[in-house]
Parts: sequence; structure tokens; C-alpha cells
Amino acid sequence: MEKRDFLKSNIQTPESRRAKLDQRVRRAFWLFSGIPLILALLILVALWLKSQPILLTHPITKLLFGSAWKPQRGEFGFLPFISGTIWVTLVALVIAVPICVLTAIYLSEYASGRLQRLVKPLLDLLAAIPSVVYGVWGVLAIVPWVQNSIAPLLSQWSYIFPILTKTNPTGYSVLAGGIVLAVMVAPFIVAIAYEVLQTVPFGLRQASLALGATRWQTVKYAVLPKAATGIFASIILGCSRALGETMAVLMVVGNVPQIPRSIFDAAYPLPALIANNYGEMMSIPLYDAALMSASLILLIMVLGLNIFSMLALRHVLRERV
Repeated sequence: MEKRDFLKSNIQTPESRRAKLDQRVRRAFWLFSGIPLILALLILVALWLKSQPILLTHPITKLLFGSAWKPQRGEFGFLPFISGTIWVTLVALVIAVPICVLTAIYLSEYASGRLQRLVKPLLDLLAAIPSVVYGVWGVLAIVPWVQNSIAPLLSQWSYIFPILTKTNPTGYSVLAGGIVLAVMVAPFIVAIAYEVLQTVPFGLRQASLALGATRWQTVKYAVLPKAATGIFASIILGCSRALGETMAVLMVVGNVPQIPRSIFDAAYPLPALIANNYGEMMSIPLYDAALMSASLILLIMVLGLNIFSMLALRHVLRERV
């Protein structure tokens, strides 16, 4: 009798097997979902440890807000590189965001199906072009265009807008880097914004049109409010891509360690600093640690931007609820 009860207690029913399998799968997925977070933390810790030699010998405020970059003298001011990164990214977003959002609205709400099938593969093709190709195109086309056409035209308004002052005789500038970056991030912003707009229920459009609204009023008051958070996320994704872009910007921005005062000034973004100098002049004391610190600053900027965007999206969604 006791043996029979023991056997019954150890027999697993199909329901118990499924429950255990489901629990194991849940744990496995939980572990896999934590891998990206673990990798980000490992990269952050590695860069922090490699940056310790310079962080222990130089005040953090002097590193972040110092404008002198003279490694031979032991001066490592990152402010010109941080400001150059911000300048180029902002110029790229100012150029790209309005065009990309309007393009996504047109493709989603106005374009025919044939035109959509034609444009979508072209956007995918633009996204697949290597960044060095964009850099070569920028050197051959954008830099001369900025030097010979855009700078003489816009610098006439410099007495009203100081950021249009032209002191750089070449076309290698913040504006050239911003134009190239805008073209590079455009496919990502357009593709994501288009997909977000497509998720808005079609019945919402029909209801608005049935009430007598025009197509633009439907887009403005019915579609865009529903898709605003997704469009904002696409812009943040494009901004993150622009912050970390290296080769194309390196080739057209000028690479002069100075704080830009105008969109026609040369700049030196953080990714270009790392790519240009890592592996060279390592005999200079603290130079390797300085470049690791630049990588750490860039990573913190990208993580901070993503965290800010996540919090902003949550706030918007909470307000709507």
C-alpha cells in the first residue's frame, strides 16, 4: 500500500510536465533578455577601469570643461569634442527631422500603393550603404557645395544670426557633417515613423473623414496624436545613430579641436577623436586612458539620451491615460 502511494506521488501528469516546461522556458527567456543589460554594464565597467589612470590624476571638471587638448603637455580637455559632437548631431536633426516626418506622413497617408512599393526599397538601400561611401560622397559633393554656395549665401545674414558667421575658408565644417549625417539617419527615421503611422487603426481615419474633416485635418487631429510617441522614438533612434557615427563625419567635419561658434566652423566629434588617434601616439603618458575616457563619455551620452527618451515616452503615455 505504501509502495503504491509512493509511485502515485512520483507520477507526473501532463499538466505538471507542461507547467514545469513553461517555468523553465520562462527562466531561459529571462536570462536571455538580461544579456544586453549585462553586456552594456560590462562595457561601461571596462571603459571605467581603463579610464582610471587619467581620472585619478585629473579632476573630472577639468576633463569635461577644459578646452585645451595638448597630450604632450598632459592637458586633456574634452569640451571641444563634446561640443563638436552635440553641434553636428543637432544640425543633422534640424535638417533631417522635418523632412523625414513629412515624408513618412506622405507615404502613409497620401502616396499610392505603387509609390510606397517603390520608395520603401530605396530607403532600405540608403540604410545599407556603408558609412565610408557617405564620407566619400560628402568630400566630393557636400564640402565643395558648402564652401562655394551655402557659406557665401548664408553668411550674409551673420549680423542677425551669429551661428552663420563664416571664418573657416574651407567647406569642412559642422554643416557639412550635419548634412551627411542627416542623409544617413533619414532612412531609419522615415522607416520607423512610417511603420508607426501604419499602426493607427484605419477606422479612426474613416470616422474622421465621415465627420467632414479633410485629409490633412484627419492626419493632424486623428493620426498624429496617436502616433506621436512612436515618431518621437524614431527621432531618438536617429539621434543615437548620429551621436555614434564615425567614418563619414570624420571625413567631412574638419577634425580641429576647437569649440564651434558657427555651423561653418570645423569641429572634432568624439567618435572621430577615438578613430583618428587610437593605436597612435600611445607612448604619450595617459593618452590611452584619455581615449578610453572619450569612449566612456560617448557611451554615457548615448545611454543618457536613451534613458531620457524612455522616461519622456512613459510620461506622455501616462498623461494620455
